[in-house]
Amino acid sequence: MTTVQDPEDLTARARIRDAAIRHIGEHGFERATIRGIAESAGVSLGLVRHHFGSKQALREACDEHLMKMVRRLHDEAATGLSAGFSPVAVMGPYRAYLARALTEGGASPLFDEMTGIGERWLSAADRERGEAPDVPARARAAVMAAMALSVPVLYPHVARAMGADLSTPEGERLLMRTLIEIYSRPVLSPEAAAEARAALG
Repeated sequence: MTTVQDPEDLTARARIRDAAIRHIGEHGFERATIRGIAESAGVSLGLVRHHFGSKQALREACDEHLMKMVRRLHDEAATGLSAGFSPVAVMGPYRAYLARALTEGGASPLFDEMTGIGERWLSAADRERGEAPDVPARARAAVMAAMALSVPVLYPHVARAMGADLSTPEGERLLMRTLIEIYSRPVLSPEAAAEARAALG
């Protein structure tokens, strides 16, 4: 894996944040407690409050950390995929947190970050197209972000349906190859797409 560790990840603050990610992933935000997070991190309740002040501030720190991870993965992908590129491995420890947060209406900053990345990528691709798309890049990017984030939310179902353990290198390669296939080949022909647009009025 090529992602460089954040120096902050060596601090007590980062240990508390990582414990919160695990605790919220297991219990959900409403049922998670500062005391439970402190116990999971092996620190005092006072130290958690010293670093974060409140459970909401702690959740915001968790979301910010995930946004950093997404930005790093995007930057690595932008420089060209390599054998060490492993988004499933990088995001694996945060899968339960993501599933909880997204289904409970949280993780808005992360979703918006992914939408913004997708919008920039699509806007650049649109400039290379022969004809302007019917739908704004922002709308398409929002749906793409939802589709990408549905994998951690529906992870057991995706793995079962694909018949692969996505946590293994072989399973991850299959997932990555599947995504490349989906994004590189249109499902509808131009004629079928035109008929569908006409039917929508």
